[in-house]
Amino acid sequence: MSQTSARVAIIGGGLSGLTAALLLEQQGMRDVVLFEARHTLGGRILSVDARGAVVDASASALDRFDLGPSWFWPDFQPQLDRLVTELGLQRFAQFEDGDLLVERSPHEVPLRMKGYATSPPSMRLAGGTGVLIAAICARLQHTRLHTGQTVRRLCQRGSHIELHCDDAAGERHTWRVEQALLALPPRLAEARIAFEPPLPPELASRWRATPTWMAPHAKYVALYDTTFWREQRLSGAARSALGPMAEVHDVSMPDGHAALFGFVGVPARVRRQVSEAELRAHCRAQLGRLFGERAATPIADALKDWAMDPLTATEADQDAGGQHGEAPPSRADSGPWQGCLTGIGSEWSQQFPGYLAGAVDAAIRGVRECLAAARSAAP
Repeated sequence: MSQTSARVAIIGGGLSGLTAALLLEQQGMRDVVLFEARHTLGGRILSVDARGAVVDASASALDRFDLGPSWFWPDFQPQLDRLVTELGLQRFAQFEDGDLLVERSPHEVPLRMKGYATSPPSMRLAGGTGVLIAAICARLQHTRLHTGQTVRRLCQRGSHIELHCDDAAGERHTWRVEQALLALPPRLAEARIAFEPPLPPELASRWRATPTWMAPHAKYVALYDTTFWREQRLSGAARSALGPMAEVHDVSMPDGHAALFGFVGVPARVRRQVSEAELRAHCRAQLGRLFGERAATPIADALKDWAMDPLTATEADQDAGGQHGEAPPSRADSGPWQGCLTGIGSEWSQQFPGYLAGAVDAAIRGVRECLAAARSAAP
């Protein structure tokens, strides 16, 4: 067992955790350690390449496609917009030109109707949202990043927190830190981390009851050489009462491959009874019904069932409806955990719980509180 120390520990290496690390460095904090249980950074930001293979979000490339969050809205989400601008990332509007297809009955051909444009427009990032992770990682100079390290226990010891984690080889490590920032969903933190002493009962209950955005969902993407549906004056958007995908969008990359993306509408517990290969085949068949034979034979495809991911979903998420929840309190207002433990995952954002913008908002608020606590504790 090894033991070492840091001023601040960030638990979670998704957008909120990495944003917090960047903000702390910008404020002169040099003694920060970040733990990510996955072997790659990014959390619920997940991209595949043109072969449908999962890629490391911390390495930037432009021809990539999201199986996690995909869109943001600069007019409504100025904090995220400023971060995108600061990092010098290229954005573009979601393609919406052309007609929308609607599947209502297995006995009718899809209905073609006039599409509609969102206002303000949904924006995407060239290379997918993983470019956010790559750009932030490239700027971090002092934060110690530990992937494949699962935090199991946090023990409040008066002047410090004792943090216990396991690495991929099963070796146990102990850290001594002054503050901990929880950059993961509240429900996951409450379920997966043991707190000594226990969290206040009301706080633990609120965290446990907060749904994790994307945890009940599965997402599918099919990749093509060309956007052939646009030649038919179709937007690539579709709605379906038949499934398995309830909603489809064109997620092609400028100067890259063409792609159609769908939210699988089959409940999580029902998906457990179907193999991934079978579910992919049903998705391809549905795209063929909607957009013709060429759509049924993509050059590659990929599926991510977030409900099957133990680092995203708990048992409580299997029956969830998938809505954005109300943000719970991010910290204890009394007791031993007051002033040293703060939730900064996206679900803790009051404005944008569950969204990319929520991760940035919660990180900004958490870092502000972290620095204020550090100043008040200084002699």
